[in-house]
Amino acid sequence: MASPRPDRDPSRPVYVISVAAGIVSAHPRTLRIYEDEGLLCPARTPSNIRLYSENDIRRLLWIRHLTRERGVNLAGIRILFELEERLGARILEALYAEGMGDAESTHRPHAEAAPAPTTDPTSLDRSTADR
Repeated sequence: MASPRPDRDPSRPVYVISVAAGIVSAHPRTLRIYEDEGLLCPARTPSNIRLYSENDIRRLLWIRHLTRERGVNLAGIRILFELEERLGARILEALYAEGMGDAESTHRPHAEAAPAPTTDPTSLDRSTADR
């Protein structure tokens, strides 16, 4: 995902569900499931169309990372988000860094640590106040 422009408000809802799903490489139904599970709450237009903000996209990227790379189920993700909000700690960043360390030791035991991938969810400016 391209870095957001400085004149943009990351909390402003602008993406319809099909565009948001395309950005995070998911099916629109998956985003509806995440909403049903209480993992995110997109804004709604007067005609009830879901609109996602940059903050919602960041949250979706975290959910996708945790489910695909870390094997966390949706109930676990909800608990992680709640803990992070309550404690004000960057639990998800620590979990991501730990996962990168595990991957490095598994795939490249004697090599130096590689830089984080460009889709690194921690490189996005997450705000714990977005939900």
